[in-house]
Amino acid sequence: TLEVLCFYATVHLQKRFSSYIFLTKGVCEELTYEEIQENFPEEFALRDQDKYRYRYPKGEVSPVTDYLVKCSVVSRYAVTTVQSSVWNQLPITKEAAFEVDLPSSAFISNFTIISSNGLNADFIIQYDVDLKDLIGDVQVYDGYFVHYFAPRGLPVVPKDVIFVIDVSSSMIGNKIKQTKQAMSTILGDLREGDHFNIVTFSDKVHTWKKGKTVRATRQNVWEAKEFVKRIIAEGWTNINAALLSAAQLVNPPSSGPSRRTSSHRVPLVIFLTDGEATIGVTSSETILSNAKKALGSASLFGLAFGDDADFLLLKRLALENRGVARMVYEDADAALQLKGFYDEVASPLLSDIQLSYLDDQAFDVTRSLFPNYFQGSELVVTGRVKTGVKDLKVLVSAIDSKQQMKLENDVFISQENGTTASLECSGDLEGISSFVHRLWAYFTIKELLLAKLNSTDPATQKLLTDKATNLSLKYNFVTPVTSLVVVKPDEDEATQSPTTPEPTTALNPGLPKSPPNTLKPPKTSVVTSSKKAATTSSPIDGDPHFVVQLAKVHQNLCFTVDGRANDVLRLLEDPERSMQNIIVDGHLMGAPSKDGVEDRLRNYFDQLTISAVTGNSGDIMITLTLDAVVVEGEGRDTLPINQQGSVTRQGVTVTVDNHQSCWIELAAGVQFLVLFHHYKHPSYLQLAHLGFYITDGRGLSDSTQGLLGQFQRADINITVVKDHVDEGFHRVKKEQILARGILRWGSEQMPVTLQDKTLKDSVQKHHRSSCWVVPKTEIERLLGHSYESYVVNRM
Repeated sequence: TLEVLCFYATVHLQKRFSSYIFLTKGVCEELTYEEIQENFPEEFALRDQDKYRYRYPKGEVSPVTDYLVKCSVVSRYAVTTVQSSVWNQLPITKEAAFEVDLPSSAFISNFTIISSNGLNADFIIQYDVDLKDLIGDVQVYDGYFVHYFAPRGLPVVPKDVIFVIDVSSSMIGNKIKQTKQAMSTILGDLREGDHFNIVTFSDKVHTWKKGKTVRATRQNVWEAKEFVKRIIAEGWTNINAALLSAAQLVNPPSSGPSRRTSSHRVPLVIFLTDGEATIGVTSSETILSNAKKALGSASLFGLAFGDDADFLLLKRLALENRGVARMVYEDADAALQLKGFYDEVASPLLSDIQLSYLDDQAFDVTRSLFPNYFQGSELVVTGRVKTGVKDLKVLVSAIDSKQQMKLENDVFISQENGTTASLECSGDLEGISSFVHRLWAYFTIKELLLAKLNSTDPATQKLLTDKATNLSLKYNFVTPVTSLVVVKPDEDEATQSPTTPEPTTALNPGLPKSPPNTLKPPKTSVVTSSKKAATTSSPIDGDPHFVVQLAKVHQNLCFTVDGRANDVLRLLEDPERSMQNIIVDGHLMGAPSKDGVEDRLRNYFDQLTISAVTGNSGDIMITLTLDAVVVEGEGRDTLPINQQGSVTRQGVTVTVDNHQSCWIELAAGVQFLVLFHHYKHPSYLQLAHLGFYITDGRGLSDSTQGLLGQFQRADINITVVKDHVDEGFHRVKKEQILARGILRWGSEQMPVTLQDKTLKDSVQKHHRSSCWVVPKTEIERLLGHSYESYVVNRM
C-alpha cells in the first residue's frame, strides 16, 4: 500500500490529508510533486543552520524492512556538503546518519540508503551550495524569473531585542514553566554586542529595566534569568499596554529618526501571548493602530501559544510591523519550539533589503522589499520579464553592520527561449520552466491573501479573494480559498481485492465515502471553498460539556455537568418509541485537574453503550470504546476505529469512516455520531476521549428523557434583558458576554448569558459561535433533577 501524504509547513509536521493507492505485484508507481520549503512563511525559504534541508515523509505506515532511497541533488553551483539522517516522532529518536562522498563535479547523484531491520521514519537530506555572488542566484525561464538571495559570510549585526511575555492566569502551569525554560536558554545565547530588556504583562505591565535596553553582559544576563525565575502568572491580558511599553524601549521619544543609523543595532520585539485582549483596549483595530504608530521601524515577531491565542491579531500585528507570526503548540516540546523560533531571528545580517530590477525590464514582481535578512534564511522574489530583454539588470541595496551597501549585476537571457544558462543536467528544461512559472503564481497568491488579511474594506477583500481564487484554480494549488477534492472510482468500476468481506461487514455503498479496496488511483481536483451546511446536533464532549441547539430560537444552549470518575450517566432514553426502546449510557473517566484549580473536577467519556429493542428480531447493543466499536445482536462484529467499515444488523447500520468517527443509524429520523478524540502529542490535560452527538432526533418520541435526550422536544424560550454588559466589564478568557437573558422552560426561569464560545458540534473543526450559557448554580433547576438521578448502576 502506498500512502500519499501532504504536509503543511509549520513548526510541527502535521498531516493535512492522505490518500491510499493499493499496489499489486509487479506494479511500479511513480509519484511526482514539487515543493518549496519555507522558514518564514511570508518571505523566507528554508535553510537550516546554513544548509538547505529536505524531508522526505515516508508516512505513518508499518516499518518497511527492505527500504531503498536514491537521492539526486542538482544545482548549477557546486554542492559543498551533504548530510543525511532519519527522523521520527518517538520519544527517543534512533538516528541512522550517514555521509555522502562528493563527486568532483557540481552534482550529487544516486546515493543510496538501505535498511534491513525496518525503519518507520522520515529521511532528511541537508546540503549547501557554493554561492559566491552576494547578489544571489537569478534564474529566468520562458519569461518568468526567480531571484534567490542568501549571501554568505556576512558579519552579524547587533540587535536591540525586547522579550514581551504574557503572564496572565491562563499561562498558569505548563505554559509558564516551558516559557521560563526557553527564556533561560535564549538569554544565555545573547551576544555581547546585543542589548535587551524583558516586559511581562497581565492586567498590569512590568518592565525589568525601566526606560532602556541594557547590554548583554554576563552580569545582566544572570540578573535577567533570576527575574524570569520569579515570574508568577496571574491576572487578565492587556495586550495594548504591553505593546506600548515595548515600543518605548526600542523606539524612545528622545531617540529621533536617526537612532537606527547611528546605533547600527536592529530593533526586534518578540511578543508571546496565549489569549485575547481582555482588559484595557480590547479592540483589534485600535491595538493595531497604536502599535503601528509606536513601534516605528522595529520588527515585531508574534508567538501565539496554544489554540486560545488570538492568532489573527498577531498575524496582522506582525504584517504591519515588519515581522511574522507563528503558532507554538502546547506539546511537551513547546520550550524547544520557542527556542527554535528565537534561533531563526537571533542573527540579523542585513536590514532594509531592496531587490530591484532596473529600466522597467520586469513586471508583476512579488514582494521585493524586506525589513531583515537573518542568518540561515533565504529571500525569494519572483516576477515576469518583458519580451526582448537581453540582460536583466539587478540591483540590491541593504544596510549591514556598518553602512549602506549597493550591488548591481546583469543576468544574460538567451533569446532562443528566454532562458538563463542551462543547468547542464539530464532531461529538458520543461519541468524547471514550469516550476519557475508556478513559483511566481504561488508567491503572488500568498501576497494577495496577506493583503486581504490586512484589509478592512469588504469590496477590497472580495477583489483580492477572487484574484487569489482564480490563480489557485488555474495552477491547481490548494490554498485557503480552494479545496482539494479526491474522487475515488465507483465501486462497480474498481477492481476488487482478492478477499471479499462477509455481507454483514461490507461497506455501505450509500455512504459518501467509497470503499478503500480499489486499485485505481484517486482523481484530484481543486475547487473553491464553501461552508458546509450545519448539521443539527446535540453534542456532549469532555468534562462533560453539553451543547443543545434550540430549534425555536435558532441558538445554542451550553452547560457543564461536574461528573464523577467511574459514574455511568443515562444520556438518552426513549421508552415509548414504537417497537424500539432506545437507551444511551456513557461511562466517565477521571482526568488530571489544571494546575492552580485542583478542586475543579475534569472527566471525559471513555465508553458509550447504545442499546435498542428491534421488535421480533431481538435486541441490539453497540459498545464504543477508544479503540473499537462492538456490535452485538444475532452475532458479534468488531470494527476497529482506524479503518473504514460498516455493519448492518436488524435494520441498524453502524459505520466507521476515515475521520475518526462512527455513524449509528437506528431508524428513520434517529441518527447518532460518536467522535474518537486522540492526540498525537498530548499534554497532561489532553486525554483520549469520546464525543456523543445526536445528529438527527426527529424520530424520537416526546417522552425522551436523559441528560441530553430531554432537550429534543424542549419548549425553551430565551428573552434578552440586556444587549450589552456594564461599562468597564470586560471579557472573561475566551468568553465574550454578548448579552444577558432569561431562560424560560415550563414554570422554571433562570438567568443566562450569551457568550462567544469555541464549539465542537460536528465532524468539522472547532469553531467560534455564540451560545447561551447556564450558570453552574442553575444546572440542577435546568435539568429538573439532581445529578444522582442520571447515574445508573452499570453500562
